[in-house]
Parts: sequence; structure tokens; C-alpha cells
Amino acid sequence: MPNRFTAQIANALGLSETPDITTIGTDALPSYFAVTELACASIGMAAAMISNWRALETGSDAPITVDQRLASKWFNMTIRPQGWTLPNVWDPLAGDYPTRDGWIRLHTNAPHHRAAALSVLGDYETRDDLAMAVRDWQSDVLESEIVAANGCAATMHSFEEWQKHPQGISIATDPLICWDQHANTNVSPASIDPTRPLRGVRVLDLTRILAGPVAGRFLAAYGADVLRIDPRGWDEGAAIPEVTLGKRCAGLDLRDREDRKLFEDLISGADILLHGYRPDALPGLGYDAKTLRAINPALIDVTLSAYGWTGPWAKRRGFDSLLQMSCGVADWGMTHSGSGKPLPLPVQALDHATGYLMAASAVRALIRRATHGEVTTARHSLARTAHMLSKTATPDCLGMIAAETDADIAPHVEDTNWGPARRIAFPVSIAGTPHHWDHPAGKLHRHAAHW
Repeated sequence: MPNRFTAQIANALGLSETPDITTIGTDALPSYFAVTELACASIGMAAAMISNWRALETGSDAPITVDQRLASKWFNMTIRPQGWTLPNVWDPLAGDYPTRDGWIRLHTNAPHHRAAALSVLGDYETRDDLAMAVRDWQSDVLESEIVAANGCAATMHSFEEWQKHPQGISIATDPLICWDQHANTNVSPASIDPTRPLRGVRVLDLTRILAGPVAGRFLAAYGADVLRIDPRGWDEGAAIPEVTLGKRCAGLDLRDREDRKLFEDLISGADILLHGYRPDALPGLGYDAKTLRAINPALIDVTLSAYGWTGPWAKRRGFDSLLQMSCGVADWGMTHSGSGKPLPLPVQALDHATGYLMAASAVRALIRRATHGEVTTARHSLARTAHMLSKTATPDCLGMIAAETDADIAPHVEDTNWGPARRIAFPVSIAGTPHHWDHPAGKLHRHAAHW
């Protein structure tokens, strides 16, 4: 059965033909949505763009094979600590709560998001106490109050409700990838090493949990020099060992004059900028699209938002788990499972899929720059990925995946800052192009901010 997503992604990337991707294996994540199929398509299409890029040197595309069991696992945590443990991914207060008229999800992982929620609800230390307070609210009112306090929350909607919601209507009319072309450039690529095709490509990564970091991690696997920049003092807890693989990590304060100079030097030397700031965030710091292109006219800009780029929620903060509540996914799972509470996807598939789509569009933009001199911006959103996935909803929970064994784990031992670790074996192969990360996972802010 053909993958339902590959042609859609190929079309969004502006390809004239859908690449030939071989999928092996039968295991699939149990879900009411085609999550494993999405994993295979998004990872496979990112690899297809690597194959297209190396073909500029070799003259032909390399065969691509995706293992769907391993692809499913790469849509989750891939790191397996050896003799140490990861902290809990979720803040104790994060999660779904019943309200007077439905359900709401509170996202409190970041300290300032937790503080925002509690500034509205009261200073509670336990879920049970907080749940009592949430029960007195109407979902939409509480959502609005927390968002107004610069927090993150999402009322659970059904598909039908989301289709009538102004933001749902806006998302339904958006393309999967929004492309903007800028002035042409005469940048010519150096010779491409087919065994390490992105060597020499500089990627400035300003992204946080989780989609953008997935994109940078994938590009690093094929040789890109990925430099992640975070605000000084920023922390992401358990996600850091997962998403810093292959990257150098530095800290800058873009309100500091000297740090701004360093940042502008980085921009001037970058090929690709990955960022997941809300639409007005970088311009608010003085770095709108016009300014970035004045610094580097050849800069490829690949960016991400949660709720899309148009509509009343275009500037709203959001995360995968919140989108699943807003757009009907969690309600569909609850309704058809009979669970009586929101049932999300088995993994944060919106984040992961969008991350691989960002990687694919970044390489596609490299190809367009190299072959036609075009400099482009590619805009993605979790909400638009969710819209694509929602079309595969089924009333039956399908799929089965066997318990993990040592055969699923790659043999290489990764020397992280926290101790040795192994990883789930990489899910995709490009003939003649092995993947490899030059840097093990490590703590943020540990490198200097320079190329």
C-alpha cells in the first residue's frame, strides 16, 4: 500500500516526482492515526532531499530504505543511558484536567509557563489540589486567561469544533510548507562529498523542544556543522541529551551589545537559519527578515510556529501536546477508545514529523540556491502537520509494535556529558552515505559562539 503522506510532502517541497523510498518491516505504533506511516514518510523524504543534494555531485539519486519499526522509535526518545538515568520529561503539574464544561491541558514544563498558569489558578503544589481549582472554570475562559498571562494551555476540541474554529479554518487553507523566494544569489556550492554530503554547510539552530532540534539533529547526521544558540541560563531538562546529538551548543543574550555582534557574525557565516520563535519574536529583538538578509543575503530561513502563520492564533505559544488537544486528535482518541479522558497520540508525532519536514525543506532550499540561485524561506507549523495527519483518523486503534530488544539498539557507545549512552539504531539508510554525528549529546552553553 503506497504511503499516504509521501506525495503530499513531495508536492509541498516543489518536487516534480515523488521519490522512490523503500519501506521494510511491519511493526507500527498502535494509534487511531497513521503515526508510523507519517514517521516513515517524513524521515524518508528528509533522506530523499539528502540524496537529491548529493546527486548534484554524483549525477544520480541513491536508493533510500526506511525501517518502519525503527522509524516509529525515532518518533520517541532514542537515547538509552548506560548506568545513569534521565530526569522526568514532564513537570508534575503538566497534563490534562477536567473543567466545568470539558477538558483542558496545562503545559507547565518551563518555569515561566508554570508561573503563568499558577498566577491565574492559584499557588498549588499538587495535581489533586490544582485539579480542584481547575474544575471551577470553563475551559475556554481558563485557556484565554492563561494565554493572556503568557502561559500555555489548550481546550480540548472535537474535529468538528476545530473545523469551525477561526484558527482551524485558517490552517485548513494553508499549504503544508509556505515558501517565500527572495533575491537571487550567486552562491556556488563547494564539491559535495557523497559520503558526507552536508560537510561545510553551516546551520544556526535557534530552536527549542522539539521539532526544530529534530531537524538540526538530522542535518548533523550527514555532516552539517550545527551550532545551537540558547539564551544564557536556558534549560530543557530531559530533552537535552535527546536533541543535542551532533551539535555544538553556545549561549547568547540578544539584548547584550557584544552578544549581538557575535550573533550577527554567526548569521553572516551561516547557510541555514533554523528557528522556532513566534512570528514577532525575532523582529522584536531587531532581527526581522529584512535585517537578516542585509547581514547575509544568501541566508536560507527555515522557521516553525505552533498554530500557523495566519489566523487569530498565529502568535500563540504552543507545543505538540497542546495542538493534539486543540485540533481534535485527543478528543477522537477519547471518543473511540471509551477511555473517558483525552487520549493523545502514542508519541509526539507532530513535533517529530515537522522536524523532519524542516530538515527536508532546508536541504531542498540548498538545492534551489545551488541550482537556480534562489534564496528562500520555508515556514512550517505543528498545526498544519496535525491537519495532514487528522485525515487518516480511523475508528479502530490499529498497529502493534513488539517490545524493545537489544537488536533495536545501535552498537556505538556515545560519550555524553552525563555518562555513556546508546541510541536506537538509525531508521533510514542512503546507499553510499553513512550517517554519523561528530559531537555526542552534551550540555547547553558548553561551546563558544563561533563557526
